[in-house]
Amino acid sequence: MAVYKISGNKELFGTVEISAAKNAVLPVIFSSILTGEALIIENVPLISDVMCALEIIGELGGSYEWAGDTLKLYGGTMHAARIMEAAKKMRASVLCLGPMLARFGSAQLALPGGCRIGARPVDLHIKGLNVLGAEIKIEQGILKAYAKGLKGGEICLDFPSVGATENLMMAACLAEGETMIVNAAQEPEVCDLARLLIKMGADIRGAGEDTLYIKGRPDLHGARHTPIPDRIEAGTFMMCAAACGGEVRLKRLCPPHLKAVSSKLMECGAIITELEDEIVIKREGELNAADVRSLPYPGFPTDLQSQFAALACSASGTSVIVDTVFEGRSNHVPELLRMGADIMQQEQATIVRGGRLLGGASVNAPDLRAGAALIIAGLSAREGAVVEDCGHIDRGYYKLCEKLRALGAGIERLEDESFRN
Repeated sequence: MAVYKISGNKELFGTVEISAAKNAVLPVIFSSILTGEALIIENVPLISDVMCALEIIGELGGSYEWAGDTLKLYGGTMHAARIMEAAKKMRASVLCLGPMLARFGSAQLALPGGCRIGARPVDLHIKGLNVLGAEIKIEQGILKAYAKGLKGGEICLDFPSVGATENLMMAACLAEGETMIVNAAQEPEVCDLARLLIKMGADIRGAGEDTLYIKGRPDLHGARHTPIPDRIEAGTFMMCAAACGGEVRLKRLCPPHLKAVSSKLMECGAIITELEDEIVIKREGELNAADVRSLPYPGFPTDLQSQFAALACSASGTSVIVDTVFEGRSNHVPELLRMGADIMQQEQATIVRGGRLLGGASVNAPDLRAGAALIIAGLSAREGAVVEDCGHIDRGYYKLCEKLRALGAGIERLEDESFRN
């Protein structure tokens, strides 16, 4: 397993190009199940979650080919299959459930895996597909789903879940009649998937609002699509720059997707300039503490609250960070404690008393975003850090080490054996 060796307390200067969003690319890949024609996706980051999604496409009988960072998927030979090991690797594997039911009438997959960040049940997916006429049961850790033909219906989500909204929207595209999804997620990644599905011939209205309307079609056709930039990667680099100081220009992103993040970092003392598809972030003086409450979009993203906790360690004063989306998302807390942070967890609240440089330590990346938080902590620490178990970080960040090194960060990626020697 690889490790990141970080020498800290260096300001960052330079330019970073943001990759396509992991959380947009994955549902786009699974949308290829809905058509027998080719789907072409541009600017695809070669991260481990993408490879896991392609493994599932292969198990369904589909094929793909790469041309640089352009991915061409072929679904003409796809068929129903039982997805087991690949499904256990990644939470987003559940997104193949709706498309498989819609096209093949059956689906079997292991209960999804991924980062351990509290309970993230698939009940919203199941309840919604039940409304469309699917019969779903869970036996020995396997989701078994059947449908003799999905029919449109009115679905009211108990929570505006991104994954459930995407899954149900894809299934409804091939269902008979009209489907209404009430309390739908409004995240940019949902809107991006809707744009692709419309290119493929789907009839979707209301993307980006709290109610979606989908009129089913007998079939969908192929399309070409470029997914949106990764607002979580961009936010992570913004927090790196704010924590370390210096001036960083982020290119190929969508500033409106980051309004909540930019506002909070400016409250902390960062200077942010927004351009059409760029953000420049600069920090010259001290950071101030700020409170954060993660919420569904357009609120502060839950996927950035761990990174903000690392940033708060360097800020003067006490920050309180509350995650209202996932309970138990605090895997970063004990690792930051090992670096000397004054941080504690009280139920859903993380309390950080900042204002001093962290010390060096060997820490473990327990999940994707906690791993990113530990890299921010290491970059801003007095003595750096060693972040082990980088496989989680590889799931969501493309060429992270190279991008940070281009900004002047002291970071290198080593295979565990070479590091131990």
